Amino acid sequence: MDHGEAARRLFSVYKHTNYTPPQQPHHGNLITVLPSGETVTSAPSTTTYKGPSTQLLVDSTPISTFRSLLTPPLAYDVTAIGTKFEGSTEHIPQSSVVEISAPKAERASFPIPNLWITIYGLFGLYPTDEHIPLVFSDVANEEELRTYLLKTGLGRLYQGTVSQKPFSREAIYLSRGAFWQGAGCHGYHNFGWLRRDSGFFPSLPSFTRNELVIASHPLRPPKPEPGQVVYKRWCAGVGQSLEFVHFDVEGLKDKEPPKKDQNGIALSQHLQTFHKWHNDERVNAGWGEKGTLQAHRDYIVKVMGDPGVIACMMCWDGQLMGYVEIVWVKENHVAQHYPTGVVPGDWERGIHVLVGESKFAGAGRAEIWIRSLCHYLFLADPRTYRVIGEPREDNIAIIKTVFNSEFHIETKFDFPYKRSVLVLHPRDRFFKSNRLHL
Repeated sequence: MDHGEAARRLFSVYKHTNYTPPQQPHHGNLITVLPSGETVTSAPSTTTYKGPSTQLLVDSTPISTFRSLLTPPLAYDVTAIGTKFEGSTEHIPQSSVVEISAPKAERASFPIPNLWITIYGLFGLYPTDEHIPLVFSDVANEEELRTYLLKTGLGRLYQGTVSQKPFSREAIYLSRGAFWQGAGCHGYHNFGWLRRDSGFFPSLPSFTRNELVIASHPLRPPKPEPGQVVYKRWCAGVGQSLEFVHFDVEGLKDKEPPKKDQNGIALSQHLQTFHKWHNDERVNAGWGEKGTLQAHRDYIVKVMGDPGVIACMMCWDGQLMGYVEIVWVKENHVAQHYPTGVVPGDWERGIHVLVGESKFAGAGRAEIWIRSLCHYLFLADPRTYRVIGEPREDNIAIIKTVFNSEFHIETKFDFPYKRSVLVLHPRDRFFKSNRLHL
């Protein structure tokens, strides 16, 4: 047999099995910092009785051991199940089967919070995998863990009838989309990104009537407490944690009691910074709210008194960076500018943002905080199907950023004070594309 024929046959076998070697993680690297402050890292395991493996550690304490099995990778080809293509699809991404055990390879119980952190580590190491097939080894409470994964939606079983590869029916397929939607957090641990997890809020009728809007809509949940952190996520792209903090007018959460000006206005850190930003010409060009401290206090007090708006300060590692107003679209005047056929959902949210500190502009940070704002809003209520924005048409930089963040332009329209573009980001696109590892 000539070498060309041998190569062709080998390539034929390769295509038939669709086998690729397992990905190898980068050992010793920081994977993430949990919102509660602990660091998650990986390192080569000292236990090699089943071959080379990797340990995941939280603050240098091992919590789990995993390895990629030397078996053909698996795909969760959900749309092919029940068709002639089941088990043989080539276009659906495949992943190596991962085996998880206790950190010292001894048959011991595995706490559910440690499993969630381990899953965070896996999707941090393999961020492009849509599903990771998972099996357990030497875990005393395996059934409890399997029940947890299936009950919360973090994992799913293969429902097809064709079983052409090892583990295709035994493995639980971890879902990247479910993980980033916060599956497995509520009621199990406090490591999730949503720092104010108030549970499910019922749908009850309500109504808004003011100078801009007359609208019926669901009753909105109570707002966070002043100064409360509502969302926190470590962002690998910049190596810092991003926080959204509910605006604190009175300085109730300031480290030191706020001073007062000559008019007796409390100078909280948030209010002082908000005032400084709006008197910066760069910010004023976009917002047009240049003015006195009293005017800015009155502005914020009015916003915080509006049940349809949540005002937050944005921080990088505790340093104030920007300000965002999060609105319920149905009771906001932007809803009147939706084009025919596009209807604001009951739980649709909008964002109106400024970056106050120039040192935090650029370097890819804008895409990170825009994605993070969307992430927060999709986590805050699973009924939120879309997040929208309405930047100025001539703000080319922010329009480019929202494009890169996978919004799309739906239409253009005129407010009395600016021409805007309506940009939309659907929930399913957000979690399908998964850009949160950046």
